[in-house]
Amino acid sequence: MTSHLALDGIHVPLITPFGTNGQVATDALEQLAHQVLEDGAIGLVALGTTAETATLTQQERRDIVDICAGVCRARGASLIVGAGNNDTTGSVGVLEELARWPEVSAALVPVPYFTRPSNAGVVAHFTHLQEMSPVPLIVYHVPYRTACDLDAATLTALGRLPGVVAVKYAAGGIDAPAVELCADLPAGFVVLAGDDLFLVPMLALGSTGGILASAHVATSDFVDLVNAWESGDLDRARALGQVLSRLSGALFAEPNPTVIKGVLHALGRIPTPNVRLPLLPASRVSVDAAFEIYREYSETLL
Repeated sequence: MTSHLALDGIHVPLITPFGTNGQVATDALEQLAHQVLEDGAIGLVALGTTAETATLTQQERRDIVDICAGVCRARGASLIVGAGNNDTTGSVGVLEELARWPEVSAALVPVPYFTRPSNAGVVAHFTHLQEMSPVPLIVYHVPYRTACDLDAATLTALGRLPGVVAVKYAAGGIDAPAVELCADLPAGFVVLAGDDLFLVPMLALGSTGGILASAHVATSDFVDLVNAWESGDLDRARALGQVLSRLSGALFAEPNPTVIKGVLHALGRIPTPNVRLPLLPASRVSVDAAFEIYREYSETLL
C-alpha cells in the first residue's frame, strides 16, 4: 500500500505554522509543502521534531498528514511520517494508523527515549515494530534527545531488519559509530544526515542525503549541494557546504524550530513566527542574524 520511497536527496521535516489564533495555519502548511518540493526536495517529513508534534492534538496530527499526503500525491514525492515513542505497544498503534494514507512511504521512528533501554532492548523494540508496521521504518538516532547511545554493532543489527530501510543519523557530530556503520552498511540500508551542520562530512562517509530542517530556508541550495557531491563537483559542494553550515548554525542558535519560524515569517512564507509552549519564540537578535546570513549568501551563490 505504500508509495515510492526515495532516499537519495533532501527531505524537509516540515514545521507546523500557526495563525494568530494559535490554530494550525493549514493553507500556509500546504503552500510551504508545495514550495520545498518545487525547489527540489525529494520528499517531506510530517510530524517530526521540527513540527512541534508533542504539542499537537491527535486531530491536528491527522490534518497535517492529510495535507502532506495530498501534496505528495499531486507531486509524486515521498512522504515520511514521524511515528512512535518510548512505548513499544503504543508505537505499534501509531504505526498501524498510517495505513489510512496510501501516500505514506515510510515512518520515522525515534529510538525509545526517557526509558533508556539497553542496545539489545532497542533492537527488540524495532524488531517488533517492523513486523507490525504497514510501512518501512527509518530509525531516528538522536542520542542527545533520547539519552540512548547506540554503537555501530547495534545500528548494523537494526539495518539488517527486513522492515528497516534507513537511519536518520543525528548524533551531534561525526562519531566513531557513524564511521564504522558507513564503512560496512547492510544491503538495502542507507544513512541520512540528520544534523544540518554535518551534511558534507556525512555525504563523504556515504550518506545518500538528509532530513534537514534548515532546508526550509534554502531548499534549492541544499539540493544543489547533494547534486554537486554526487556529480563529483567537489569545489561547488565545498563552497555550498561552507555557507550552508554557517546558515544552519544561525538557524539553530535557539531551540528548533524557533529561529527557522522567525526567518520564514520574515520571508512572508508563514503568517506568524509563533510556537507552542514550552517553546518560546526566538529572539529578534537570533532571527535577524540568521536572516542576514541568508540574504548575504543568496546574493553571492547564484
